[in-house]
Amino acid sequence: MYPEFLKIAVGLALMVFHRPIADYLVEQERMLVVLFRQRGVPVPAPPTTETCGNIYFAIGAFIVMFQIGRIWLMLHALSG
Repeated sequence: MYPEFLKIAVGLALMVFHRPIADYLVEQERMLVVLFRQRGVPVPAPPTTETCGNIYFAIGAFIVMFQIGRIWLMLHALSG
């Protein structure tokens, strides 16, 4: 049961810190885009920070809900 609760904690941490994570990763993506464009490789623009923040929040919420569902199913499968 411990790994399931650890996964819930990771999902909650992702939900809480989605904005700083998105800021950091978008900045890294922008640097990569500049690097590729300087070398003549056409690449699309990275998504906005707001879009990435929403995506990371949704991923965190999905992880939490999925793990809660798994725990609930494991508890009910054992009792029935």
